[in-house]
Amino acid sequence: MTDTIDRLLEAFELHDPAAIAALVAGGLDVHSPIRGKNAATWLTEMYARSPRFPACLRALLDGGARLDDPALTPVLLDDAQALAAALREDPALLQYRTSLSSAFTPLQGATLLHVAAEFQCAAAMDELLRAGADPNACAGVDENGLGGHTPLFHTVNANDDRAAACRHLLLAAGARADVRIAGLVWGRGFEWETTFFDLTPISYAQLGLLPQVHRDERQIRATIDEMLRAAGRPVPPVVNVPNRYLARGRSGS
Repeated sequence: MTDTIDRLLEAFELHDPAAIAALVAGGLDVHSPIRGKNAATWLTEMYARSPRFPACLRALLDGGARLDDPALTPVLLDDAQALAAALREDPALLQYRTSLSSAFTPLQGATLLHVAAEFQCAAAMDELLRAGADPNACAGVDENGLGGHTPLFHTVNANDDRAAACRHLLLAAGARADVRIAGLVWGRGFEWETTFFDLTPISYAQLGLLPQVHRDERQIRATIDEMLRAAGRPVPPVVNVPNRYLARGRSGS
């Protein structure tokens, strides 16, 4: 059984829906807790973000698994049709708040739009925005006054810029690139947990260059340029990206 669980967790980390489906079809009990958490929670808490996430979740749900918060199901499946039906049945979902552990930008007191942004579910985000979701809604604030970020924060330093489609949707819907918050805890509860202070979406994008965030210089610079334009600010030329000084250090010369 331990080997099966290890293979399942590896499939979660690699976002391998075929492997997950095979394990479920082979008799894996998705109803039993795995080391104290349900299977779908393990998947949502994994480090990986990729377009294969909804298929991974679908493989689990088809096998009988359930999310801790079922209201998130159509969002995390990136299923615009199912989400539209849920919103027709309960329009209050546009103001719904949830909390779940996130390997990167926190999801405490978050709206469905925050969740869609964090997991890069662009079809769900588009449906939420069409239904009237507030692109500048603020997440919850913790006991230290940290948080209160908008969905845009989730899209500015994603690995490989995989949240670009969500960022573009938010900006087109009127998301502000000049929102300022006191700070937030990135990766809360994970070994890379880091507290960042005095943030805007632009400064948060720059923090993608920290070693524990390790995003690409070119991608981060392009995102910053986009955010500067969105904020109505001039975009100064930068000729040293990637940074030659750092490149020399990496090459050992």
